[in-house]
Amino acid sequence: MAGHSQFKNIMHRKGAQDARRAKVFTKLIRELTTAARSGLPDPASNPRLRAAVLAARAANMSKDTVDRAIKRGAGGTEGENFVEVRYEGYGPGGIAVIVEALTDNRNRTASDVRSAFTKFGGALGETGSVSFMFDRVGQITYDAKQAGAEAMFEAALEAGADDCLSDAEGHEVLCQTENFNAVREALEKRFADPKSAKLIWKPQNTVPVDEERAVTLLKMLELLEDSDDVQQVYANFEIADDVMRKLSA
Repeated sequence: MAGHSQFKNIMHRKGAQDARRAKVFTKLIRELTTAARSGLPDPASNPRLRAAVLAARAANMSKDTVDRAIKRGAGGTEGENFVEVRYEGYGPGGIAVIVEALTDNRNRTASDVRSAFTKFGGALGETGSVSFMFDRVGQITYDAKQAGAEAMFEAALEAGADDCLSDAEGHEVLCQTENFNAVREALEKRFADPKSAKLIWKPQNTVPVDEERAVTLLKMLELLEDSDDVQQVYANFEIADDVMRKLSA
């Protein structure tokens, strides 16, 4: 396990869950509203909206809250309009970082992201400065209880996926962006709704970091994630299991 997934696991184990839950809901509502505004307000006909609904369901957001966010987006003019922005740069130790944001104030968000990089010895770069080290791919995840590793692997390959990684926690199916909808639909027919289905930035290679550097890097990523404007953070680092256990304690 590396990069983004490691960071998410560490944050999941940290305290202040109520405050963090509120921030997660804020981000999800922005994505639901934006997805509904950018396409049809029907998840069955709007892949981005469907992905947002799955994420909201995984976070235990109520159906009423989801429906209100979708209606707000479908209304077009009501509420705030958010624009998508991507930031790229290097964190401590030269770790490549991609930040995806939804914002109603580009200047504020750029300032917050730049400040987070600078505070921990990183540097914000130009668009394209690190994304060449990542692949844009489709990611579909299932809980381990939803299928066996062999069954999921065979179904994924038959559906046109490139790979399927399974462990005790679940299954991660990866595919090309142009095959994403077809793979997702095929797996849904066989195994029902996935835990998540979205496009991600997957690092082509990962860079190992020691404990001291990991602490600084994770503080930077946590500060970025703490921003309501930031939707996703991806990085090409890897932390050893024994260091992970210390940091997660």
